[in-house]
Amino acid sequence: MKRPGAFNVDIQRYARALGIGVVSLLALIPQARADGLTGEIIVLNWQTGTEHDLLHDLETAFQKSNPSVRFREVNAIGQGDRRGAIRIALMSGEQADLLVNTWPAFRAELADAGMLRPLDRQWDAGHWGDSIAGKWRQLAQYKGVTYGMPFTFGDRSGIFYRPDTLAKAGIAASPKTWDDFLASFKKLKAAGITPIAMPAKVWAHGEWFESLLVRIGGPDVMSKLAAHQISWTDPAVKAAALHYAQMLRSGCCDPTDRMFATEWDNAADETLKNGTHGYELIGMWANGRMKAFGLAEGKDYALFQFPALGAGHDDATVIDAKEFLELKSGHADAAADAFLGWMSSADAAHILAKYGFPSTSSKADTSRYGVVLAETARVVANSKVQFVLGDLLPGDLVDEYRVQLQRLIQDPSDANVDKVLAAIEAKAKTAYQR
Repeated sequence: MKRPGAFNVDIQRYARALGIGVVSLLALIPQARADGLTGEIIVLNWQTGTEHDLLHDLETAFQKSNPSVRFREVNAIGQGDRRGAIRIALMSGEQADLLVNTWPAFRAELADAGMLRPLDRQWDAGHWGDSIAGKWRQLAQYKGVTYGMPFTFGDRSGIFYRPDTLAKAGIAASPKTWDDFLASFKKLKAAGITPIAMPAKVWAHGEWFESLLVRIGGPDVMSKLAAHQISWTDPAVKAAALHYAQMLRSGCCDPTDRMFATEWDNAADETLKNGTHGYELIGMWANGRMKAFGLAEGKDYALFQFPALGAGHDDATVIDAKEFLELKSGHADAAADAFLGWMSSADAAHILAKYGFPSTSSKADTSRYGVVLAETARVVANSKVQFVLGDLLPGDLVDEYRVQLQRLIQDPSDANVDKVLAAIEAKAKTAYQR
């Protein structure tokens, strides 16, 4: 009789002899998929709250059909931009199989450092592309190599609000144009409501600038700016910054010190839970957070698209996405591959929807989506999309970008727009020299 685990060892030896991956071989042996897959998948985790609960539920669901696979999480928890905590963990020698990533620039950084496993073989052998569209695979590539499995996405040009808050201010419908949007501030303030919850403590104050930029210059301009193929003093970039300053001068927000003390989740609560603020521009985290509070999409809160600017790019939308990356330091390659393949399943999509997140998989049952998720899926499918600018910038540059926008918040004059953009451009000139 073979000793326990010998079957799996033989599978691996046979796979190596044939020159194919273990996951590819397991796909040919139906019983092995459930009974032969073993290992401990170590996840380098930086997520908290409902997002961490989501990750745990995904792991648990996968284990139901793969009971010999275990998960262990190594925490890299920090505040603000979590890349710093992840870097510290990796530089200290922490080993892991999987990392949830939302920053294309960080993926490039890890790939250049030789820390990531390419996933092209797994995509092809596992037929992941049968349910994950090619545009998502392209989004997960760096220098022509696929490193990620994108599993969810967000509409970052969608503005969250409470219908009853607008009604209280006498606003019958969400603003459709930029002028109407600015005009709504007066009505909101007259009703004792701060128009915009601006989370300017670390990073989320860039959301408004980035949607302005994509609507003024289009995805091509934002993509070129991210690669520093155009200057930060480019006319389209300046026009976006001037609109941002105009919004600030129009009395959109709280006093500066309060904005600088506000994180995105505080702003979400102020807008969607408490109704003290009118609008928040943020990703699907707000949807997940409100679901955790028991609020109902469409009834208690809703989403409308960024107001039209009439610059020829009102069909453009900023998006984000989350992907799993596989790290070379891990030792459960076959199990990690199988988990990523499972992430395209209907079961995984159902769990994502329960937490308020859409799935990249065509197997998702969109009839389960609430109005916010349905609107997000519709917009991303039908718009010209561009990834979040801040997540595309090199580490030092993104820090300077966010600090300079904070300085613009402090002084939203036209003259300061020029100073702010010049300072970011000065940093950009050295940030791409690897």
